[in-house]
Amino acid sequence: MTRVVPLIEDSQNAAVVAVFQEIQSAFGKVPNLFRVYAHHPPLLRANWDKVKAVMMEGRLRREVKETIALLVSKDNGCAYCVAAHTAALRSLAMGEEQIAALEQSLEAVAFGPREAALIDLARQANRQPHAVTDAQFHALRETGAQDAEIVEALGVMEVFAAFNRFLDTLQVDIDF
Repeated sequence: MTRVVPLIEDSQNAAVVAVFQEIQSAFGKVPNLFRVYAHHPPLLRANWDKVKAVMMEGRLRREVKETIALLVSKDNGCAYCVAAHTAALRSLAMGEEQIAALEQSLEAVAFGPREAALIDLARQANRQPHAVTDAQFHALRETGAQDAEIVEALGVMEVFAAFNRFLDTLQVDIDF
């Protein structure tokens, strides 16, 4: 049971209403994650803007970003984000067998070497950032990965590592 009640709607606060409308337009619903952030409207806005910048813009395919979000969340044990990003991958036409195979073989799920290396980097940066080596960056660049893609992949990891801790601490109810 959630430790902070998600706000259903805060018609008293125009800023919250505006962000909720944007989220509703993007996702068809306002997930509990954002309803909890609505208790502090500037944080709601900041996190929604970050989600838009990281997940809806950039060079990487949405499937790559959703996979990073899913695998980082699995590594961190965040059931809420695992449910959310499994649902997102389904909505992108990834089948159950492909989703289940993600942890074993990224290439088997139609990710090329560059995308797979970016996903692997994001996972390792989440689990052991001090263990990432210069040799790994050299190998990553050999796949054709550009600096903007590296920053984007790590940005996805950053957002969801933080969301994982926030959601798990508050035990936010899964709504996917």
